[in-house]
Amino acid sequence: IIKYADTNDSIILDFFSGSATTAHAVMQLNAEDGGKRKFIMVQLQEECAENSEAYKAGYKNICEIGKERIRRAGKKIKEENPLTTQDLDIGFRVLKCDSSNMEDVYFTPKEYMDKQQSLFVDNIKKDRNDEDLLFDAMLKLDTPLSSKIEKITVAGKTVYNVAQGHLMACFDKNVTDEVITAIAKEMPSYFVMRDSSQADDSVAINFEQIFNTYSPQTVRRVL
Repeated sequence: IIKYADTNDSIILDFFSGSATTAHAVMQLNAEDGGKRKFIMVQLQEECAENSEAYKAGYKNICEIGKERIRRAGKKIKEENPLTTQDLDIGFRVLKCDSSNMEDVYFTPKEYMDKQQSLFVDNIKKDRNDEDLLFDAMLKLDTPLSSKIEKITVAGKTVYNVAQGHLMACFDKNVTDEVITAIAKEMPSYFVMRDSSQADDSVAINFEQIFNTYSPQTVRRVL
């Protein structure tokens, strides 16, 4: 079906992935003709029956079976075709749908007056990590989820560099003007950080001016 319907750089989508047969087929075909096809597999976390061989082997749901099949299939394809698969991409990422990363934080004017500290409340849910925030930003900024992601250090802080400077993000605490300046000098297309990451009020005040000086075209987002 893939041979009949596509070119060699298509994105193949399977909404009922099961054990990821389609992903296996895409990698196999790429190995045969040098194609650059990508795949997107979608599957509900349907639980395996407790008396099934898959469950006994440690696979609690179908998604776990699919992930393991992709790993094994990719490895086998490269082992069987060592001369023609040196550049074959068998990597993949696993993401799952979830609720928003953001807390529902609402205050009336009176509450602001009574509790000034509420102005600085962190509006990110406590159980979310940096990668949750990064992939959320990638989705909202139309950045392919398959993009290359590098974790680099800028002025002592961890910064995510996505698609070679298309998007840069920093979610560390105590981000100073020095960090913002170093990132701005890289001239990313997009920059994302947490509101609570800013070290003090002066960073919040200087943030826009720093980017206007070094990289005015950068689109900035503060969570």
